[in-house]
Amino acid sequence: MQHLITKRQDLLDEKGRLNEAGYSTREIFDYERTMIKASGFRIKEWDYYYIGNERFGAALTIADNSYMGMISASVIDFEKATEHTSSKIVPFTFGKFALPPSADAGETSYQSKKIEMTFRTDEKQRHIRCHYHDFIEKRPLIIDVKLTEFPADRMCIATPFPRDSKAFYYNQKINLMHAKGYVQLGDTAYELGPSPLDMGLLDWGRGVWTYKNTWYWSSLNTVLADGRKFGFNLGYGFGDTTAATENMMFVDGVADKLDDVKFYIPKDDQGGYDYTSTWSVRSADGRLDLTFRPILNRKSDTNLGLLRSDQNQVFGKFYGVAILKSGEKVAIDGAVGFAERVFNKW
Repeated sequence: MQHLITKRQDLLDEKGRLNEAGYSTREIFDYERTMIKASGFRIKEWDYYYIGNERFGAALTIADNSYMGMISASVIDFEKATEHTSSKIVPFTFGKFALPPSADAGETSYQSKKIEMTFRTDEKQRHIRCHYHDFIEKRPLIIDVKLTEFPADRMCIATPFPRDSKAFYYNQKINLMHAKGYVQLGDTAYELGPSPLDMGLLDWGRGVWTYKNTWYWSSLNTVLADGRKFGFNLGYGFGDTTAATENMMFVDGVADKLDDVKFYIPKDDQGGYDYTSTWSVRSADGRLDLTFRPILNRKSDTNLGLLRSDQNQVFGKFYGVAILKSGEKVAIDGAVGFAERVFNKW
């Protein structure tokens, strides 16, 4: 079942439960943090932007996870197969970052002596700026990028969790936005804007999460041989997806809904995940059949006993076929994207 929600409404009722589980292709819910009835320790809010092309990518995160906030920046060079991530943890934020209740307006920002990061959004553009003064080996990271050409559709979903009526995940993913600006790491500058492949995406999350969970997520922005923009958002692994999944393709900004999707990650001789070997990604209805060949794994494992975040965000190239609901077969031949598996105890 894929339950499409078309009526604008409050996300939560007076008891802090989801009013309606399902998906939409626009911002359909009104989110208000004060309506949450669960423990403040369990509230998780974040804005994550990824920008790049076939040569490089950059990711920026501002997250308020209640007992701790995180500000993070990553730069990935696909040609050199290198990446670097620097992060700062701020204890006991509990909403002090004041992340906006809408993905379509407002400002998300963090300022300190070492990091200035701002995401400002209005009806015309998303302006992403970052100055990370000592990002790597005394070299600063400076990012100034504007995202425009907003697509008509996005992935918007309200997902409940089984056995906990006050837990939920409200998520919006916006693909295929055109990126113009620059990413500068020390003396190395990456330009964005001249190519239609210069694009960005937003992962906007607000929710009350259960303590222990695993998620799988994959995203792609590319340009087809005929000039059309093509992308997808794939995800699963947590919550009750009876009403809807977050799996969705986009052609020139128009959504094409998918049902269940699974990532087939190879295992090593010890039975652990071999993230840098070739994966398969398939939908249950046969409309998506992809091979994913990794370039590198942006891995991070923070283990504090009761709290843990084991993240494997793998960047690589996708090959295969996607079948649109019209029946058209879309060939994907080496488009750069990412797929990840993240385990959290939080």
